[in-house]
Amino acid sequence: METITLYRPTGLKEFMLIAAADFKSFPPRLSWQPIFYPVLNQAYAEQIAFEWNTHDEASGYCGIVTRFRVDSSFVEKYAPQNVGSIGHDELWIPAEDLKDFNRHIQGGIEIVSTFLGEQFVRPEDPVLAEMIISRRREYQQ
Repeated sequence: METITLYRPTGLKEFMLIAAADFKSFPPRLSWQPIFYPVLNQAYAEQIAFEWNTHDEASGYCGIVTRFRVDSSFVEKYAPQNVGSIGHDELWIPAEDLKDFNRHIQGGIEIVSTFLGEQFVRPEDPVLAEMIISRRREYQQ
């Protein structure tokens, strides 16, 4: 089976829900979130994590970039969407398709990098805190 590698920038709360699912799935969307949008490259995911999540209270002032593989034949029905600059490409997965999307994740969801804002407070769980701190990076434009 062929796979495609995708990335998802998350905040601390979403990361905690991913960890609670043993790094196998993404949590359901909230009522006001009609789409789930994984991105197609790590640089764009890191830009979002740094520029948005580290300054956002709801994200815990923490941007976490995750990487995962999905069955290519499943995601080919979702056309890539460019949302601005070159390389700002995402897949728009309707919220009602997320459960099925999660079933097509191959392997697990891993952390590739983290960005911490000035107001970040590490989680109480020492394992999760170490996962976040050990992958901390400075943002490179």
